[in-house]
Amino acid sequence: MESHEVLKEAFDNSTTGPKEIASELGVSLSLVYKWAQPNSETGSGSRNPLDRIEKLVELTRDPAIAEWLCQRAGGYFVRNPKSFCEEGYEVVPATHTIVQQFAGLLDVVSKAAQDNNIDPVESAEIREVWDRLKSYCEGFVRC
Repeated sequence: MESHEVLKEAFDNSTTGPKEIASELGVSLSLVYKWAQPNSETGSGSRNPLDRIEKLVELTRDPAIAEWLCQRAGGYFVRNPKSFCEEGYEVVPATHTIVQQFAGLLDVVSKAAQDNNIDPVESAEIREVWDRLKSYCEGFVRC
């Protein structure tokens, strides 16, 4: 999905209309509408905030920008793994590995919850195991 499509969908699904968005951001209403159009040679559309953020991440090569945005949106950033899909990749052994990693996650969670409290160190460990599992699963889906 292109950035302008993401913005158009967000504007369409939001209870906040483009006029209020423009006012809150201190930009013109026409600019907000242009953000939701393809940026083309004919002059329609405009380089939107998502395109600019993408360029910032590209230029800095620092995932902290994406991590911060994900955190502000109530989530976490997990980098997609490099694809190691090679000829002979077999689904059944890879599926078995996912099940083993999920069992490992459940083990970490149950150990952390034994005292009916999860401290920051345990929370960090759970997140690390969970992020590895999500990353591995994404690699599996991509293959």
